[in-house]
Amino acid sequence: MTVKLFESELKVMDLLWKEGDMPAKEIALRLKEQIGWSKTTTYTVVKKCVEKQAVSRMDPGFICRPLISREEVQRAETKDLIDRMYGGSEDLLIASLIGNKEMDPDRIARLKKMIEDLK
Repeated sequence: MTVKLFESELKVMDLLWKEGDMPAKEIALRLKEQIGWSKTTTYTVVKKCVEKQAVSRMDPGFICRPLISREEVQRAETKDLIDRMYGGSEDLLIASLIGNKEMDPDRIARLKKMIEDLK
């Protein structure tokens, strides 16, 4: 399942991915502490996640459960980035990353190992 999530929806999803199933009330409390959202804002964003079938809502208690994994979202977002910014070419993305002069040697070594592991 491919779901396009906005930044606000990713904040809700991130909390659920880290903590697991959680009542919407607890999500609202946590996001108020973390980023200052009101309960109404949080409930609106949770509702959008439910509508997109990224989150299920169970009663009683309006318990929220993620229906998609972080990895699924990462794959979809990466594919979208590659399609939009690199014309669908993964190698151009990698070339852009490797060509980044600010990348430290450890990251370059990890990238090289990942490429080697794909062979």
